[in-house]
Amino acid sequence: MDSELEDLRKLRITTLEGLEGDEGEEAVEHDEEEEEEEEEEEEDEGVTLGFVEKLKNPRSLLRHLFPSKAGGVPAWLDPVNLPPEKSRTCGFCGEPLQFLLQKKSTFHRTLFVFMCPSMSCLLRDQHEQWKREGGNLCRSVKVFRCQLPRTNPFYSSEPPRRDGTDKPLCTGVSLCCWCGTWKGEKLCSSCRKVRYCSEKHQALHWRSGHKNDCRRIISSEASDSPLVASTTLWPEYEIAIEEEYVFNSEVSEENSSSTSLVPTDNNKKDEMVQSLMDQFEADADKKSWASFQERLARAPEQVL
Repeated sequence: MDSELEDLRKLRITTLEGLEGDEGEEAVEHDEEEEEEEEEEEEDEGVTLGFVEKLKNPRSLLRHLFPSKAGGVPAWLDPVNLPPEKSRTCGFCGEPLQFLLQKKSTFHRTLFVFMCPSMSCLLRDQHEQWKREGGNLCRSVKVFRCQLPRTNPFYSSEPPRRDGTDKPLCTGVSLCCWCGTWKGEKLCSSCRKVRYCSEKHQALHWRSGHKNDCRRIISSEASDSPLVASTTLWPEYEIAIEEEYVFNSEVSEENSSSTSLVPTDNNKKDEMVQSLMDQFEADADKKSWASFQERLARAPEQVL
């Protein structure tokens, strides 16, 4: 039985078009060697995971300290050149996207993730992806990548000292007073002080109280600490980064047996054979999803 299971594990399908006899066998062997080398390289590179933590010091999320964070408002890496209106709206409902999280990398790169808070738009987005058609498909989730050279007009070329003395070299553009996220390109026609990224956010702010306080509202000019009127932003957390191997070593024997795709209990060898065969017969999407589920089970609280 053990030898049969080992054979099943090694079983692979390889395209042999144009190859015959021994040449085909050599191609299969070479393909397996390349895959093993790729897997070894991936293991050597290591994987990091992200976990949300409650804020210990809100100032640690200021943009010139290059945070990784979730919820609240984004700490824009480039505080001047923000995504244009067409890019920052949902492809289905046309409303401004809401900030979800950002992940930084040293000198100076950051990924920003935004999504539409409407579940109906997210479901439509999923349907669009299932269609897998070419062209520009609508999206309710968007990722923006920002990168700056080490020497730039916004930040020091040296790492932040994090002793309370760090400051950005310049201020950014005025942001929307409602969401604190996107560029405030529209002014309140009455007070001419409060800015908005869209008519939708202007209307929401007007109904929520700006109608009464229009002449007394003072909008912040500091993009690091925007005055945000919206009460529907997602809770703000810091993202802490950990190495995945730490959690691999902490996985208990019970958790391993319950989440593994290949059970190791001697009494479940028939199940193991069936599981392997099911994987072999499944399409690429199902196998990828099963692998993804197993990987997540090692540290189920991860967000990255």
